[in-house]
Amino acid sequence: MIRQYELVEKVKSYDPDADEDMLNRAYVFAMKAHGAQKRASGDPYFSHPVEVAYKLTQYKLDTASIVTALLHDTVEDTEVTLEDIESSFGKEIRILVDGVTKLSRLEGKSENLNQAENFRKLLIAMSEDLRVLLVKLADRMHNMETLHFIKNPEKRQRIARETVDIYAALAERIGMRTIKDDLQDLAFRELHPEARESIVKRLDFLRQEGKAELDKTLTDIHAKLMEAGLTDAEIHGREKKPFSIWKKMETKNTDFEQLSDIIAFRIVVNTIPECYQALGVIHAQWHIIPGRFKDYISTPKPNGYQSIHTAVLGPGQQRVEIQIRTKEMDEFAEYGLAAHWSYKQGRMSKSAVHDGKQLRWIRELLDILEKSSNPEEFLENTKLEMYHDQVFCFTPKGDILAFPRGATPVDFAYAVHSGVGDTCVGAKINGRIVPLRTKLKNGDQVDIITSKTQTPSPGWERFVVTGKAKTEIRKYVRTQQRNEYIILARAVLAKTFKQEGHDFSEKMIEPHLSAFNKKSVEDLLAEVGEGLISRQQVVEVVIGERKPLTQTNSSSVTSVLSNLPNPFRKKKASGTTPMPIKGLIPGMAIHFAGCCHPIPGDRIVGIVTTGKGITIHTLDCETLENYSDAPERWIDVAWERDQADGRHIGRLRAHISHEPAALATVTNIIAKEMGNISNLKIINRSIDFFEILLDIEVRDLRHLNNIIANLRSKEVVQSVERYQT
Repeated sequence: MIRQYELVEKVKSYDPDADEDMLNRAYVFAMKAHGAQKRASGDPYFSHPVEVAYKLTQYKLDTASIVTALLHDTVEDTEVTLEDIESSFGKEIRILVDGVTKLSRLEGKSENLNQAENFRKLLIAMSEDLRVLLVKLADRMHNMETLHFIKNPEKRQRIARETVDIYAALAERIGMRTIKDDLQDLAFRELHPEARESIVKRLDFLRQEGKAELDKTLTDIHAKLMEAGLTDAEIHGREKKPFSIWKKMETKNTDFEQLSDIIAFRIVVNTIPECYQALGVIHAQWHIIPGRFKDYISTPKPNGYQSIHTAVLGPGQQRVEIQIRTKEMDEFAEYGLAAHWSYKQGRMSKSAVHDGKQLRWIRELLDILEKSSNPEEFLENTKLEMYHDQVFCFTPKGDILAFPRGATPVDFAYAVHSGVGDTCVGAKINGRIVPLRTKLKNGDQVDIITSKTQTPSPGWERFVVTGKAKTEIRKYVRTQQRNEYIILARAVLAKTFKQEGHDFSEKMIEPHLSAFNKKSVEDLLAEVGEGLISRQQVVEVVIGERKPLTQTNSSSVTSVLSNLPNPFRKKKASGTTPMPIKGLIPGMAIHFAGCCHPIPGDRIVGIVTTGKGITIHTLDCETLENYSDAPERWIDVAWERDQADGRHIGRLRAHISHEPAALATVTNIIAKEMGNISNLKIINRSIDFFEILLDIEVRDLRHLNNIIANLRSKEVVQSVERYQT
């Protein structure tokens, strides 16, 4: 265990002005607080905070960070309070210790909800002061180093997975490559011990067999740089970590022997111009491998990382990966954000956290936190933000934005601003209009086209990849669906209450909310519209006993059923005015059945579908047979007069002659009648005929019938009719 004077001397070695008294007091305070507590290894518990503090000295962190590391478990595991911390060490240390303590309280509980809650707290704490994250990473590092002392294998696996998914990803996002690599490797040892052992053995063999080749490559590169006048250049060999090799083998579906960057070389020079000079020397001497050049100096990664990456066919025609950077860039590549938070610069202000470009991702995660409906969704979306390969794109003004691979213009729009994403109707990539689901590529310049009348489409969620875009779209859909369900419920209840001889008002429901365990009328209406609570249940509670559904009841359900063909026909009853379905967004509270594709002009009926609202069918739809014994789910509905303003899908089945231009004839007729083919499928073919299905966007039934009549007039069309599945 690191002794008191050793820790203080280590801090003083890089920060002569460090508060030696506070360091000594914190060491003694924590040692007394933990007393005789033991860790799973049998070591004194106090050895853990001392090791965490010592790890932070390797990054030359300020006194406050070291003191926080010493005290970080006292409030959680001893009788010490935050008030005790503040009275002994001041408000700043109290805030830091509180930030780390909030995170620890949830660890070790259930894997899903509490891991998500834990990460929420981590994000909130580090948004106030990122030193909380630095202490937490060092804490997690020491816990992983001693993970093998935990006897429960399931607990070890859970901690290892959490380390890879969250803490290693966070270390990468703040540029702390060394901690990221070590955390991943320690987790790899627990999660896939056999795979790791195999890779380690191969690396040992490669190291022994390739030593002569490695030395020769270093010598050749050094000689060429010296000839070019780069006499201060430093050259180092760097070996990939086992976890990194395993991930590349997994994602690229390749063998160990096929990897070309297991060993890379790093050239460290004094200035940026010398970086490009060194690059010129390397490319002039050896052939570049296409597709492997990346300039992160002119386009830094979001975490601030800068370097030039290239790959060449080096001595002996061996593939060689080379990184070129300045000394400052090299220091940042190793220490990341910690390099900017050492004793030299002191405490980074909160405004720097929120305004710095390299910490933009924290603001985005906070935005996701505010708009996620539950902790699990938040954790899912933030993992998307943290853990991905990236592409870099430009705004029309030349600003650079980074995205996961597979990102689309919709992801780009939400990255610019939530309002831009919500009103996005189109996009131009490099001056060309493209579909919104187009995948972005490195170097694309993206211009988003917006419209004040546009709203997010629920379908966007199927192709966006960033957490922010998914969160914004889900938020809109949830809000819009709730509003739609409330509107639908009001209409359904008004009609149902009228059938019972009562005028419906929301005030009638208020005294009965407790019967449904609801806090507000809108909460109840939303579940009625969604089909989770039936309208009959509401009537029974509010009115009391209600009349059964009979022919003397003037029920809209029996009215609908009476008009159906056998075998569904019921006794005829005097119907009431059907409920109009105008004003609700298709796909929200109202769904048009895919089996019969109802369009304005069709006689229709609504079926209450649990969790979805109402599904609209045509009256002759064969699917309705499935609901003949559930009249409480039927709702008498009708189109409003101006419903034909929208576009609706009519499905046709046609038999056409197998001859040249037959399909062209069909499509030309549909186009001339102002129909739009949204889908076409050949479902059967023979020597003489093709059988095809056509989904056509039309205004109403009359529009579709005109298309059918025109198709039937052509010789190449043997038959055409509406189609139901």
